[in-house]
Amino acid sequence: MRAFTTLNSIVMPLDRANVDTDAIIPKQFLKSIRRSGFGVFLFDEWRYLDRGEPDMDCTNRPLNPEFVLNKPEYKTAEILLSRENFGCGSSREHAPWALEDYGFRVIIAPSFADIFYNNCFKNGLLPIVLSAAEVEILFNNLTANCRVKIDLAAQTLNTDLGIEMKFAIDASRKHRLLNGLDDIALTLQQADEIKAYELERAKRAPWLFT
Repeated sequence: MRAFTTLNSIVMPLDRANVDTDAIIPKQFLKSIRRSGFGVFLFDEWRYLDRGEPDMDCTNRPLNPEFVLNKPEYKTAEILLSRENFGCGSSREHAPWALEDYGFRVIIAPSFADIFYNNCFKNGLLPIVLSAAEVEILFNNLTANCRVKIDLAAQTLNTDLGIEMKFAIDASRKHRLLNGLDDIALTLQQADEIKAYELERAKRAPWLFT
């Protein structure tokens, strides 16, 4: 998992509440568990004018010109700004996979669905919770050429316009993101202790290891 320290990026405004995981990555794409290749299908039903199918070539698919993801000024955005209850619906881990694979590193919203929120940290995404009033300020002031700097260590958000906001994050989740530690990497930090336990266990109960 990629470590997250700071990010300086433009922000893509997705001015919708209750964005569910089926909108983020529709159900027909859940057959794959590769964790990659989902970025081209992110927000598939809003992004394209036809129906997407797994493994299809998206190069010449008709785009919805009204959807914000297709607007050229937001092409390089790594920060997504949305409304309350982002990531609601089913608990598919494919949703953060698709967001990360597309290129987003940060999602800002007043609230997130619990399972989606937890899955973000497991996949290197930083979900930032701000108050509804603070999110409204960002929607009203940010433009396509305005950049936002996220500093995870300081837990701050700063814009080119001089707006500064603080955000809260659990200390253990912050540590994992700063150091790029997913569940497996976190476990492997205890590899010596695990091996020592297994050797001792084998001595005490050898029949379990034959």
